Amino acid sequence: MMSELDPRWLRSFHRVAECRSFKAAAEQLEIPTSNLSRYIASLEKHLDTRLIERTTRHMQLTRAGEQLYTRTLPLLAALDAALEDVRQETRQISGTLRILLPDSPQFATLLTNFARRHPGLTIHCDTSLSGRDLMQDLVTDGFDLVLTFNRGQLADSGWVARKIAGWPSLVVGSPELVQTYGKPETLQALAECPCITTLTALNGSPWQFDTGGPTPTVLKVNSRFKVNSGPMATAAALAGLGFALLPADACQQAIDEGRLIPLALEAPPVELALYAFYAGRAHLPRKVTLFLDELRAHFPVDNLS
Repeated sequence: MMSELDPRWLRSFHRVAECRSFKAAAEQLEIPTSNLSRYIASLEKHLDTRLIERTTRHMQLTRAGEQLYTRTLPLLAALDAALEDVRQETRQISGTLRILLPDSPQFATLLTNFARRHPGLTIHCDTSLSGRDLMQDLVTDGFDLVLTFNRGQLADSGWVARKIAGWPSLVVGSPELVQTYGKPETLQALAECPCITTLTALNGSPWQFDTGGPTPTVLKVNSRFKVNSGPMATAAALAGLGFALLPADACQQAIDEGRLIPLALEAPPVELALYAFYAGRAHLPRKVTLFLDELRAHFPVDNLS
């Protein structure tokens, strides 16, 4: 039956059903009202049923019309999305991609490789995360994407948050620190020990642990050394300035060499996760979808929980 149906008939019917006016529908479709009426009549003849009841002053869908509109709406939406995807794929990526992200060597490599593959794209990269209202900056500064590290539940921002990767974490300390303070096993005991925490990274959030409840347990630790850099936190931990909460991968070599000792706490730390935030759109610009694909390809899939 579909092979005998002119797509213009169905699209015209949908526009009339949505506008509740032949004149308004014809104007939106930019066709004469006579053509629109002919398309609707052809569709009704093809289906052998009345779809629209119309008088000189009023029109409404019949029961069959309501059923046809409801059942075919997702089909037309899927068709439009598929056509848009093909259209985007055939266009060379261009324009400006504005990104706000952490200052990290792994992002530098990713961005430069992405720029080399897409010479028609201009990239504006801002790493000044400190002190920003990140979600507000999506609007006021016009960023296409904001990348941030996070532990625990995300605050409700109204933006789309896509998890890119996650890293299991450990609390570690130097042998000298463990000799002085022991190896705390409870969260309360850990809170009384010197720790190395973030200044503004991760919104300066306290440490969080998975104690089995619906939300993580937040632990405010004792800290006189605060940094915004993972390597600096690692260096401080190696120097014995305090216990540090680090991704397991980042400190595994030091653990293997005996320069850091992991704590066997009563609850594991919440993993460190990388999220991409962007405004919710039905069809993201291709420059954004391509960069999101680049992120997912860059970070190991098995990091995702």
